[in-house]
Parts: sequence; C-alpha cells; structure tokens
Amino acid sequence: MPSERTQPDAPIFALASGAGRAAIAVMRLTGAGCGEILRHLCGTLPTPRRATLSGLRHASGDAAPILLDRALVLWFPGPNSYTGEDSAELHLHAGPAVITAVADALVALGARPAEPGEFTRRAFMNGRLDLIEAEGIADLIDAETEAQRRQALEQADGTLSRLYDEWATRLRTTLAHQEALIDFPDEDLPPEIEQALLNELRALTHEMRAHLDDGERGERLRRGLLFAIVGVPNVGKSSLLNALADRDVAIVSPRAGTTRDAIEVRVVLGDVPVTLIDTAGLRETEDEIEAEGVRRALFHVKQADCVIGMFDGDTPPADLPANAILVRNKIDLTPTTKSPHGAIAISVHDGTGLAQLTEILADRARALTAAQAGPPLTRARHRAAIEESASHLAAALDMHWPEMRGEDMRLAMRALGRLTGAVGVEDLLDTVFGQFCIGK
Repeated sequence: MPSERTQPDAPIFALASGAGRAAIAVMRLTGAGCGEILRHLCGTLPTPRRATLSGLRHASGDAAPILLDRALVLWFPGPNSYTGEDSAELHLHAGPAVITAVADALVALGARPAEPGEFTRRAFMNGRLDLIEAEGIADLIDAETEAQRRQALEQADGTLSRLYDEWATRLRTTLAHQEALIDFPDEDLPPEIEQALLNELRALTHEMRAHLDDGERGERLRRGLLFAIVGVPNVGKSSLLNALADRDVAIVSPRAGTTRDAIEVRVVLGDVPVTLIDTAGLRETEDEIEAEGVRRALFHVKQADCVIGMFDGDTPPADLPANAILVRNKIDLTPTTKSPHGAIAISVHDGTGLAQLTEILADRARALTAAQAGPPLTRARHRAAIEESASHLAAALDMHWPEMRGEDMRLAMRALGRLTGAVGVEDLLDTVFGQFCIGK
C-alpha cells in the first residue's frame, strides 16, 4: 500500500538548490492546490512558463499580510510540468531567514516538505517518465565525470527504455501469434506462422544475450572502478598512492608493515572515477593484525577491476591476475637492473615514469568502461531482468507444447515490464526514489 506521503493530491515543496550561502535559492512546489497557494502568495497567478517578478506575502492569523521576499516566480500548469501536476518555482534570495519564512508560509497554506525523490516519483506515477529514465536522472545528479554525465543523460533521455520497449513490442506481437496457434488449432493456419514465431524468439534471445555480454562496462562507469596496489612490504605502494592522488593520503615509512589496513582514495583516470586501494604488504607474518591486513589485501586482489603489482627488484609479486599492470619502482636506486617483460619502470622518489604510468592506468580505465554498440546496462537490476527474460525465451524455444511455450513468453514479457516499471515494481519504488536528493 502506498504511504500517505505518496498520495498524488497532496501539495509538496522542497528547496531544489544546494544549502549554504548563495545568491539564489530555488523552492519547488507541486501538487493539487499549488495554484491557490501561488495566488495567495503573489496575489495573482503569473503567466504560465514565464519568469515573473513578484512580491511574496503571507498573513499569519488575523494579522495583515507581510512581505516575505521579492522573487522570480514560474508557474507550470499540469500536465505540462516535470511531475505532470500543477507546479511552481520560487527563485528566492538565499538568506536562511527568507527560506524559513517562505517554507513556514507554504506549510500554513497546506503544503508539506517533500521526501527524497518525491518529485521524480510523482513524475513516474503520472507517466512523465519510466523507471529506467528516473534512474538515469538520479545518475545524472551523481555524475562526477564527463563520461558518467553522457551515459546518465542518454539513459534519462530514454535511449535504454526505447531498446527495451522495442523488445517488448516484438515479443507482444510474437505472443499474439502464439495465442492464435493455441486458440485456433483446427483452423489450418499456415506453418510459416510458427516458423516466423520461432525465428523471432531466437533473434530476441540473441539480442538480449549480446546486450548482457558487455563486460559490465556501463555498471563499472556508473559506480567507478577499483584499482588495488599490491606487493611485498616497502616497495613504495603508499608512495605511489600519494603520487597518484597528488596529496598525502597514506603514511610513508621505511619500516616494513606500516600499512596494515586498506587505504582508499578516489581519483579520476581517463575521465573515469577510480578508487585506488593501498594494501598491506604481502608476506608471511606472525603479527595477527598485519596478517589480517594481508588477508584483506588478497581479498581486494580478487575484487579489483585492475591490480597494480609493485616490486623493486627483478621479480614481480606472485599469484597476480594475468592482466595485472606490473610496476617496477625505485629505478633511481637500481638503474642497471633490467625490468621484466611488460613491467613499467618508475621512481616515485624522483617522478621518473609516473606520467607514463598514469596514462597507462587511464587507458585501462577507459578500456574497462568503453562504450560498445547500443546503450549500456547500468544497474544490476537491469541485468537480472534481462537475464530472466532471455532465460524464459530460451525455455520457450525448447518447449513443444504451445500452451507451455506461451507461458514462458508471458513470463519473459513480465520481466521486461519490470524494467521500465510497467508491472510489478511497487516494492522497488522506495529503493529507487530514496536515492534522490530532497527537491528532486
């Protein structure tokens, strides 16, 4: 059951601009009664979709109305608004006293503060956008890099939704043909109908499998990558972390075993957010705290999108993934030592090779998130629904009984419907829209 706060006829408001000292604060208002509230504050309704300078006045009890602020007011009658309801924006002076006074007036006039994501949730409930587009808006708000912005904007603009809607339309047509074969078995329907039906199921299954076989590039770009720096103690892992972060994040000491827990720092490499992890030195130790650090380092090796294996002699760390980036440090101390094949020679101490290493890491980040043909999957929820739909289509292809084949096709349709929010998503809504900021 929807909670009281999700009722579509309750007017809500929220500050859409950031908190803190600023010139302008944008207060958003939407819901039934929004027009009456605006008429009370301004004295009259402004011209729709035109910024109008207006004095905002409100009377408390029997007192005469007082001026709260002079603001730019925008009026968006529904359904031509973001939420599909009557909506307004008040561009206020951003002083805390002004914001508080206007918020108090809105409450007195029957509005209430919005919950996180409630504006976008109303847009979804009113058919202004689907669930995938709403998630794209959330990603757009959180985008840290240009690559993330482009991916999120494509999803918010419906690129991914259009692909899934096309699949759903084709599957719906194919299911109709299957139902005809079930309902009219004695009508001598052309055999070409069933063959065309099976061919379309094969094509849909192939397209879904190809969509899934993307190396999780979209999901990696959305959440950012994880690069783990590993090696034996005192090879310069913490120094490299500090150099890549361009600040002192980790303690650097000649004493072995200084780093006992994983230290994380967020950087941008190749326009991709990357979390660098400095791990404990890999060695046998009787110190149980350091041993736990080693265990966690090995865990991060398994979880990382890329492993940076550091060493300072001629022998790289053992048991690294085949695609690990090998880095030989301290070449200023051992200039005559030959680096193993494929290793990058650097000196964190004097900066030799750091620019080359940074570019190599950026290339790896770009390769792990590079866009392929078609819009990318961006969330585990999307991947699970497509996998479920493809599995049901594969089962339908193997099914000789028409009724059972039709049931598998209907289950595949339901899985696609959950993607865009067409069916069975009530339990997901709080999770999806709870990720939004207040005012969106």
